[in-house]
Amino acid sequence: MKTVFLLFDSLNRHMLGPYGGTEVPTPNFDRLAARSATFDQHYVGSMPCMPARRDILTGRMSFLHRSWGPIEPFDNTFTEMLAEQKGVYSHLATDHFHYWEDGGATYHNRYSGYDLVRGQEGDRWTGVVDPDWDDLSQRFHQSQFATNRHYKLANMLNRERIREEEDFPSAQTVECGLDFMRRNAQADDWFLQIECFDPHEPFQAPERFRAQFPTKWDGPILDWPRYGRVDDLPEECDELRANYYASMAHCDALLGRVLDHFDREGLWESTALVVTTDHGFLLGEHDFWGKNRMNLYNEIAQIPLFLHDPRSPRPGQRIRALTQTPDLCATFLDLHGGEQAPEMRSRSLIPMLDGAPGHEAVIYGFFGGAVNVTDGQYTYFRFPADVIRQEIYQYTLMPTHIFDFFLGDELRAATLSPPLSFTRGQPVLKVPVHEKSAMYKPYGPGAIIESDTRLYDLRADPQQAEPIRQPQVEARMQAHMLDAMASLDAPPEAYRRLELADPVLAE
Repeated sequence: MKTVFLLFDSLNRHMLGPYGGTEVPTPNFDRLAARSATFDQHYVGSMPCMPARRDILTGRMSFLHRSWGPIEPFDNTFTEMLAEQKGVYSHLATDHFHYWEDGGATYHNRYSGYDLVRGQEGDRWTGVVDPDWDDLSQRFHQSQFATNRHYKLANMLNRERIREEEDFPSAQTVECGLDFMRRNAQADDWFLQIECFDPHEPFQAPERFRAQFPTKWDGPILDWPRYGRVDDLPEECDELRANYYASMAHCDALLGRVLDHFDREGLWESTALVVTTDHGFLLGEHDFWGKNRMNLYNEIAQIPLFLHDPRSPRPGQRIRALTQTPDLCATFLDLHGGEQAPEMRSRSLIPMLDGAPGHEAVIYGFFGGAVNVTDGQYTYFRFPADVIRQEIYQYTLMPTHIFDFFLGDELRAATLSPPLSFTRGQPVLKVPVHEKSAMYKPYGPGAIIESDTRLYDLRADPQQAEPIRQPQVEARMQAHMLDAMASLDAPPEAYRRLELADPVLAE
């Protein structure tokens, strides 16, 4: 078996042609859907970027125990397991720059080899000691101009090196993946992950794609929305959306390059292909920009998934089974004949191609936010009564946040927890969440604006516009939530913060 896994970041399901989208022509996603099975009820797990990737690699959701962080010493990853069990070579081609930040630095070494392409978003790639501040302030909208040496300044400087279409990191990433396939055309037993940061913000795309979506905007560069409530001028909103559409169109073209290679080399008969994303992104829906300030509406949580299995191709098939991100781990193991580790909580998608059921319900969420659950008909978001002041701890042996190490104040308050069911006998640090930590404001409790518990009926209200009150349904969704939390060995405080009864203590 050979497998190609194409992963985009922040790709909106509802804008793709196979899912009814019309804003952006996506002819190559249409081509893909005609050659593969399309999953209609696929959801996120742990949010956002790196937590989702940990779910994929380990087959187990982490958001009940850990925020954004590295692969842990006790984690089993399917890439290493396939190497040990079946001798499968795994390769990562990516421009997802979070892999070389403190909170993601252990991921790429879980693969047999890797290509790391520089220059996306806030990657500290272009070293300029004394930038031309006047020029930058005129070229970029004030909302994405910055003088501190962090994300936005790094992005402005990086763009000086991204001029032609072939300069774009995502284009280089796909070329790295195609190069791997060419060099290993005669080999078997390999897994290739082509991972594009696009269409993640900032929504920068080659000009030929941007020209497809004209607006009346004549101001400076504006392609990086601020997370939170929509308070932009109408023409600013139009410009931001148009840039996202251009980035999506670019992603569709990049997918087309992979599909062309499959067609040209006859890989459909020998190679599995899986295409998905980590989460969606709000572009003004529900009056929000972004993905982590608000309830996890379906624009964020319900994501696209396409699967081609050469052993039993199902061209054009639609799968209604309920699935989610961690299931990719079991699927990749299944494709290559590997076996799951006992700690994994992942269900292979392969039997679902022949009608096997999916999950009865799935939970998903951000660390410190709501625990969310869906059964395919209803979505239920359950928040703590006070999302800012709540009892919550990080369980880790790798005390790093997205950008840096845990604070001294955090670690001084840490205790040693006995081994958890999934830590393979290893005790772990139990670290109370600290409001001064680098994680607290951007991706922790301090980031949340909208935090009220809600229930939606997706059949009657697919846009999740009107929350409902149905005690019997809410009780059933709580039961699903409790079952899932128990299967993940949620810590006792996870139940207390949501005012749910801990089933272990209840016994």
